[in-house]
Amino acid sequence: MTLLSDIARQKGIRYFLISFTDLFGVQRSKLVPTQAIDIMATNGAGFAGFAAWLDMTPADPDVLAIPDRNTLIQLPWQPDVAWMTADLQTTTGEPILQTPRLVLKQVLSQTESKGYRVKTGVECEYFLLSADGEQISDSCDRQSKPCYDQQSLMRRFEVIAEICDAMLALGWGAYQNDHEDANGQFEMNWMYDDALVTADRHAFFKYMVKAIAEKHGLRATFMPKPFPHLTGSGCHTHLSIWDLAGNTNLFNDAQGELGLSSLAYQFIAGVLHSAEAICAFTNPTVNSYKRINAPVTASGATWSPNSISYSGNNRTHTIRIPEAGRFEFRLADGAANPYLLPAALIAAGLEGIEQKREAGQRCDNNNYTDPLPEGTAKKLPGNLLDALRCLEANTILHRALGESFVKSYLKLKHQEWHSFCDRITAWEKENTLDC
Repeated sequence: MTLLSDIARQKGIRYFLISFTDLFGVQRSKLVPTQAIDIMATNGAGFAGFAAWLDMTPADPDVLAIPDRNTLIQLPWQPDVAWMTADLQTTTGEPILQTPRLVLKQVLSQTESKGYRVKTGVECEYFLLSADGEQISDSCDRQSKPCYDQQSLMRRFEVIAEICDAMLALGWGAYQNDHEDANGQFEMNWMYDDALVTADRHAFFKYMVKAIAEKHGLRATFMPKPFPHLTGSGCHTHLSIWDLAGNTNLFNDAQGELGLSSLAYQFIAGVLHSAEAICAFTNPTVNSYKRINAPVTASGATWSPNSISYSGNNRTHTIRIPEAGRFEFRLADGAANPYLLPAALIAAGLEGIEQKREAGQRCDNNNYTDPLPEGTAKKLPGNLLDALRCLEANTILHRALGESFVKSYLKLKHQEWHSFCDRITAWEKENTLDC
């Protein structure tokens, strides 16, 4: 096997970022000079686990980040630096199973044992803000319906093109970029792939967008709802199951309703069955619940779901079936952890297959103007605490994702909720100061 130091000399790499994603989706890294990379690749880079969002204490030993050389990316905007994602282990070589990437690997191992291979794609939406993050970066971007606006898109051509050129150079198959439904909001699309590959690319994409935006004097954010009157940022996820060789799409059935197989509908049924608990991963912040169940925005629609339901090519429900062979999960937002999002979806869907769950009647109504009658479909959690309580009660995800991982995740997320509740907001002062 070629040494990483030899690859570095061939490509002009001076430094390596060894990176892992913690439970809150934050990327943590060590910058390693090429002269030391071979030792780090074998022994791992050391981190204090408590310093990241992991369920650890200052008394715990170091965690070691073992880089996956198959994920090596030479930064297109800074080619003397390369990035590799890593898996965490203890100093004695035991995997740290609360690591989000390892949680996804564990779920994919369960999938493979059943003869399935999962492929996913994500649509990442984000805002380009002023450098201080206080306002939209383009003062001319003021339309009430700015989606697909050509002028607003091209005013940010330098940023968008540099990110897209990078994805093309990396071989991701980038194929379209657009101005989204909110002022200052953009979406970029690349080709679907195996679930772990897509998750690694998703993680790198978020870093790349922020880094290139900073290079241009801007700030990029994947915050779900940075402005109350504008559409929030989703992370729509497309999913299909294939045979182990990756040649046959098992969700595809020309005779099935909307071109989907019974296997696909069982998977969808599993996702719908556990949707409230899945929210704890796909909508993982306090701010996430300003995007779903939200009032109408300036554009006239939130483009986010407000009930646990599925439909055909209809964007007002949690699950959309845009064409044969796949479905789109529209609930997730920009804050979703790139690894825990697919892990939770796949775990719930597999249970639906195992139990041969029924997806029920498809809903073709406009859920914004003609909502489903009361009791027809389950409601989404109203806030992060509701979602965490749903996760606590969901034995399906506990079993598939790992009891210790779920326990750690819940512990830290409850701490986050309590931190939010401890704050006195401007709204509270405005409405209760005179009591």
